[in-house]
Amino acid sequence: MKKLLSIFLSLYFLFVSFSSVSASRYALFCNSDGSPTSNQTNRLYTAIGCFPIGDAQSSMVFIFRWALGIGGGISFLLIILASFQITSSSGNPEKIQAGRELLTSAIAGLIMLIFSFYILKVIGVDLFKLPMSM
Repeated sequence: MKKLLSIFLSLYFLFVSFSSVSASRYALFCNSDGSPTSNQTNRLYTAIGCFPIGDAQSSMVFIFRWALGIGGGISFLLIILASFQITSSSGNPEKIQAGRELLTSAIAGLIMLIFSFYILKVIGVDLFKLPMSM
């Protein structure tokens, strides 16, 4: 967990450090509509979209949305893999059981991923009265 946090913080500071680079020749920043510009704004132009560098809350929302999308895609691929394992097991009970376990785990992970936003909203916004901007 500490290693993951240190990687995240180093990437975040890498993105923030680009905001101080002179943008006279390169389009490093984004307009409000998402198009690249050389004028310094609080959004960094990246390959995955306009990364907000103005405050930590906007950056975390951006990262959380991407993480949800990637996690959903991985769950979808695991469901396809599990169904392929089950259909190609040719009656072998061990392979069928392995496919069922993978399918159950992928669906459980997808359900947890879907409800994670609502669980965080209930804990953060409703219980602790933290501000939320999406």
